[in-house]
Amino acid sequence: MVFASGIFLYFFLPLFLAVYYTVPRRWKSFVIALFSYVFYGWWRPDFVLLMWISTVVDYTAGQRITAARASGGKGKPWLWLSLLVNLGLLGYFKYFNFGVDTLNAIFAPFGGPTLDFAKVVLPVGISFYTFQTLSYTIDVYRGTAGKVKSFGDFMCYVAMFPQLVAGPIVRYNTIADQLHERTHTREKFYRGMLAFQAGLVKKVLIADILGELADAAFDGPGLSAGYAWIGALAYTFQIYFDFSGYSDMAIGLGLMMGFRFPVNFDQPYRSISITDFWRRWHISLSSFLRDYLYIPLGGNRKGSLRTYVNLSLTMLLGGLWHGANWTFIAWGAYQGFWLIVERRSGKSSFYAFLPRLGQIAVTFVLVIFGWVLFRSNTIGDAMHYVQAMFGMGWDHGTLPIRPIHLVAAFAGAAALWLFPTTQRWLYKAPLAWALPLQLVFWLALIHLHYVSHVPFLYFQF
Repeated sequence: MVFASGIFLYFFLPLFLAVYYTVPRRWKSFVIALFSYVFYGWWRPDFVLLMWISTVVDYTAGQRITAARASGGKGKPWLWLSLLVNLGLLGYFKYFNFGVDTLNAIFAPFGGPTLDFAKVVLPVGISFYTFQTLSYTIDVYRGTAGKVKSFGDFMCYVAMFPQLVAGPIVRYNTIADQLHERTHTREKFYRGMLAFQAGLVKKVLIADILGELADAAFDGPGLSAGYAWIGALAYTFQIYFDFSGYSDMAIGLGLMMGFRFPVNFDQPYRSISITDFWRRWHISLSSFLRDYLYIPLGGNRKGSLRTYVNLSLTMLLGGLWHGANWTFIAWGAYQGFWLIVERRSGKSSFYAFLPRLGQIAVTFVLVIFGWVLFRSNTIGDAMHYVQAMFGMGWDHGTLPIRPIHLVAAFAGAAALWLFPTTQRWLYKAPLAWALPLQLVFWLALIHLHYVSHVPFLYFQF
């Protein structure tokens, strides 16, 4: 089940809110968990079992680590159990097919055997909830979070449907108190409704519409230089408005339930460097990688060379987290390269001498080339696409640009560079913002009725 669907908007969400606000406070976390299992199991009920394994293992690990610390120990075996189970599940379901295909590609030139295994189906959102449960056991082990107060609260935390399949990655220590005690007010509900509506508009009326052009560009025949740039820009807009749109919807649903989730995007296409970009893009993921990978590896505390190695490993693994494909690894390497270049200059870009608008423009172009790697099916396809952008190919294909694409593009550009982000206006949104939002929200609902397919970019995650 996805947010941009009739079953969710007209049946699941109204029924959930009715039950949630009817039951006593002590049952609210249980209701969230129960409805979340229905939400997650709508496609494949058996995958709920995987989530249960992570839930039970990490709840038990947190309890045992706390008990060990109380008796003077550390509970490290329980931390290792949590790491092995969660990373083992993630590794098997997300990377098994990739590993087999890679080995077959290595063996083929030498006439080696072809490995033939049944394809493993990727459970939607497994990357998000495994990272969340890991954050719990790691924080308990570090002493930066206490053990969860009840198993029901932990079920709620792991399964919570607003950010279950698309983020943001909500770390346990950021909402531990809210799981046990949170307020429900009309103000929160109102702000949550606006955030959800804004996110749905971004997803349906900008991301999905421009995604049509992106798909035609990357999955179709070769393009001339101008159209190749248009296709790359379309995907650059699509991925931002899809990802940030889902984050807005998740934050809005959380507010309706009394939770305050962290901001996940902060005007990333206004960044003045790649380092600045990663402070603003998918903040919950970048902060997770920083705190649970980059810093434990040594961060910048062991000299310049070690810092560059740590940055490279962090971004390579961050790229691999996004999907089992060499293009994601190459994208991570590309991001790591620019971070290292800027680190050598004191976290400043090589174009820092330009005025701010110039820095933003150059950063935006560098980001676009990164998205070409991210979106392409193979590294060879990415290289061919980049050649087309520079007019180095012999292709003369065009794109089926329609007026609706131009409207979506202009609306997206205005949202990116002229208006504040959803989170910035959300908590002081006057009627001047809220009333026009209702109009475009209804346009988004109408649009949903006329499309046969709603893209869901998170299947690969």
